Amino acid sequence: MIPKECKRLAEVDFPIAVVSKWAVKEKTIRHGHPATLHMWWARRPLAACRAMLMALLLPDHCEAKCPSDFKKQARSLLPDVLGSIGKADKDLRGALLKFIGDFSNWETASHPLYLKVARGLIKAAHGEEPPLVVDPFAGGGSIPLEALRLGCEAFASDLNPVACLIDKVMLEDIPRSGPALAEELKLKGAEVKAAAEKALAGIYPNDPDGALPIAFLWARTVRCEAPACGAEIPLVRSFWLAKRPGRKRALRFRIERQRGEQPQIELEVFAPENDREIQPGTVKLAKATCLACNIVLAAERVRSQLRERKGGGDVVFDEEGRRIGGARLLSVVLLRPGQTGRYYRIANSSDYDAMRMASKALRQKVSTLEGSGLSIVPDEPTPQDGTGSVGGGYRTRKYGILRFGDFFTERQKLALVTLSNIISQKAPSQTLQELLGLALTRTANAGCSLCRWDISRENHQGVFSRQAIPIVWDFSEGNPLSSATGGYEGALEWIANVVEAWPKSGIGQVQLADAAESPLPSDSVGVWFTDPPYYDAVPYADLSDYFFVWLRRLLPKHPLLRDPFDPRNPLTPKTREAVRDEQSHLDGRPKKSTGWYEDKMHAAFTEGRRVLRDDGIGSVVFAHKTTEGWEALLSGLIRG
Repeated sequence: MIPKECKRLAEVDFPIAVVSKWAVKEKTIRHGHPATLHMWWARRPLAACRAMLMALLLPDHCEAKCPSDFKKQARSLLPDVLGSIGKADKDLRGALLKFIGDFSNWETASHPLYLKVARGLIKAAHGEEPPLVVDPFAGGGSIPLEALRLGCEAFASDLNPVACLIDKVMLEDIPRSGPALAEELKLKGAEVKAAAEKALAGIYPNDPDGALPIAFLWARTVRCEAPACGAEIPLVRSFWLAKRPGRKRALRFRIERQRGEQPQIELEVFAPENDREIQPGTVKLAKATCLACNIVLAAERVRSQLRERKGGGDVVFDEEGRRIGGARLLSVVLLRPGQTGRYYRIANSSDYDAMRMASKALRQKVSTLEGSGLSIVPDEPTPQDGTGSVGGGYRTRKYGILRFGDFFTERQKLALVTLSNIISQKAPSQTLQELLGLALTRTANAGCSLCRWDISRENHQGVFSRQAIPIVWDFSEGNPLSSATGGYEGALEWIANVVEAWPKSGIGQVQLADAAESPLPSDSVGVWFTDPPYYDAVPYADLSDYFFVWLRRLLPKHPLLRDPFDPRNPLTPKTREAVRDEQSHLDGRPKKSTGWYEDKMHAAFTEGRRVLRDDGIGSVVFAHKTTEGWEALLSGLIRG
C-alpha cells in the first residue's frame, strides 16, 4: 500500500507532451473506440484519462516513503516493454513516465503485454484488493472505463439517465458478457432489420433499375409574398451536391411561367466545370430570396410560414395525393449495382408516393399501437430557444418545432416507431434491449429533418455535429434500411465493434445519482477522479432529451431511465443539474446563477472528500474560456 505521506507520480511529473499527442490522434480512431458506442458531449480523451489515472494510482519512486517492494516489482515488470532500466530511483521514475506515455497510445491500450504490465503495477502499489475509482459526473464514462482497463474497481454515477445507460452498457454489460455479446447483437440486429424491411416495404423503394437510395436531399419551402408572384421558394443554402476533385455535381434551376399560374421552379442535376456555374443559394440569416422575382422575404415571414407547418419538414398533399407544398425533394442520392460512387437524380412522382404511403402508415400505427401509456411518437415539449449558452442548445421553436416528434419527418417517425416496436418484440434480454436501443437512438441522430449532406465527403451527417440543434434549411434524409451512413445496420456495426474491441476486465457499477448526495459510504474510495460540468458551456440535459424520449418508449420500466427526484418529469432531470443557467424556461425550472453553480460544486466536492479514504487522492478535470467559470469551480473546490 502507498503511505499517505508518499506523493503520487501525478504530483511531481507527467508526460504531458506524449499524452497530448496520442489524445489528439485518438480523435481520428473510429473502429472499436468506446466513443463510437453512442453520442455524448464533451467526452474526455481515453488517452488522457488512462495516463492520469496511472499517475494518480502510482507512487513517485524518488519519494523516501515509496515502498521498496513496489520499486522491486516495478523493476521486474517494466523491462518487458521498455528494456533495461538504470539503477537510480530517477531512472525508474523516468521509465514509469515513459511507460505511461507509451500506454496512452490507443494501439497499446489493449495490447496484452502492456495490459499485463499496467495491471501489475497497480497491483504492486495497492495489493491484492484493487482500489476503487469513483467518478460522480461520469458523463460518457471515459474515466471509469479506463479504471476498469487498469484492473481497478469502478463506480460511475451521473444525474443524467442517458449518460447512465451508456455507462451501464460500457461498464457492466460488455465486461459481464464479453465478446460473445457482439455476435449475439449481430444476429438479433439482423433479425430486427429483416423485420423492419418487411414492415417498411415500399416506404424506401429501390429505383426500377435496382439502384439503392441512400439519402434524400430536401429543402423546406416558403411562398413568395410579392403580389404578382407567389412562387414557391426552396430554402437552399447551396446548390452543390458533390464537390470532390474530379467529381462535381450540382443543381441548377429554371423558371417555368404559364399565363395565369404561379411561376414554377424546375431543377436538374449537372456537372459544373467551375464554381461560377453554380447559382447562389436562396436563404441567408433566415431571409429568403425568391428565384422567380428576386424579392427578399423577411426572416420573420419565413419563420411564420414554417411555424404553421411545425418546422416545414413534411410534404403537404391535397386530397388526391398531389404535392401542393411543404418540403421539396431536391435530389435522391443513389448507389448503383456494380458501380462505384454516388449518383444523383431529380425527384419523381414515385418518391412522393412513398412519402404519402409513409404518412398513411404512420396514422394507422398511431391509432392502433398501445404501449406504456406514452404516445408512440414523442410529444414531449422541446426546450425554450436559447438566448445564451446553457439552455441555448436548441434554436428551433421559433420555426414551429414545439414537440420532439416535430424534429422528424413522417417517414422518419414511422421508421423509428417500427424499429422500436420490433426491438421490443425480439430482444430476449434487457442487455440486448439496451444495445439495440442505443442503435435505435444512433439511428435517430442520423434520421432527423435537421441532418446535413456533406458535399465534400458525399455522406450523410447526423444532427449533433456540434453541441446544439439549430435549424437546417435544406436537409438530408438517410435511408435507415441501407448499409450507408445513417442506417440501422451501420449503427449496430459501430456498437458491435466496441463490444469486440474491449479487453477482458472486471465489471463496474453504475448508478443514477446526484453528485452532491453520493450513495457511497464514507472513507471507501481510493481515487476520486471527475470531470464536472463546464459551468455554462454544454446544456447536457436538454440535449440528451433528444435521445431520452425514444429510449423511455423502448425501455419504459428501465430503472435508469427516469428522474429519481420528480416522477412526474417526462424528461431528464434538470432542477439539480450542475450548470449555470440564468435563462427562463418553459418547464418552470429555476434560474441558476454563478453562486448556485459554485454551491453545487461545493456540495459535490464535500461529498468527494467524505467518501475519499484518508490515504486516497482526488483529481478534477476542468476547462472553460472565462475566468468566471474557473472562479466558480475553484471556489467550490476550495470550500469543499
